[in-house]
Amino acid sequence: MKLIMKKLLFALFSLLALPLLVLFFIFGLLFNRDQLFASFSQFLSLVPGKLGSYFRVGFYRWTMQDCHPEVVISFGTLFSHAGTEIGQGTYIGPQGNIGLCAIAADCLLGSGVHILSGKNQHNFADLDTPLKDQGGTFTKISIGKDTWIGNGAIVMSNVGKKCVIAAGAVVVSDIPDYAIVGGNPAKIIKFRQ
Repeated sequence: MKLIMKKLLFALFSLLALPLLVLFFIFGLLFNRDQLFASFSQFLSLVPGKLGSYFRVGFYRWTMQDCHPEVVISFGTLFSHAGTEIGQGTYIGPQGNIGLCAIAADCLLGSGVHILSGKNQHNFADLDTPLKDQGGTFTKISIGKDTWIGNGAIVMSNVGKKCVIAAGAVVVSDIPDYAIVGGNPAKIIKFRQ
């Protein structure tokens, strides 16, 4: 019975998101898709509570590259790229800032987690050109299945499956499967085996 109720809620909130979806796809013909997606994300992030999560998922299921209906996206969480993927059973805590990434199933992201779109979003080698005009490259960051990322962590590199990233850690290099890491820059403390 609980599963049926969940499916009905997902369907209901997809219908409630329909007016926003229509606007999104109409405006998408005129504006840059990622900028438009980020704007809608800012608006949707302000809807509080569990119902807000259902509403966000109802919208993101149709606008992200992949968003499983059985995820939780908490209040204040912002997304910047429609190419983002979120796997089944994933929980994203409040006040997160999620860039271009693929988050596998059953991940836990604490409050205030930032996943950047790689380490090369901004070029800064040319001293004669303003930083804002130097461009950069977005990289899709991969977060492995069943990984826990603690509050306030910043992730700029791939993280393997079944990892634990300590609160406040700054991940600048790829993390192998089963690693427990912490610090700035994040270092391997031990492995979960």
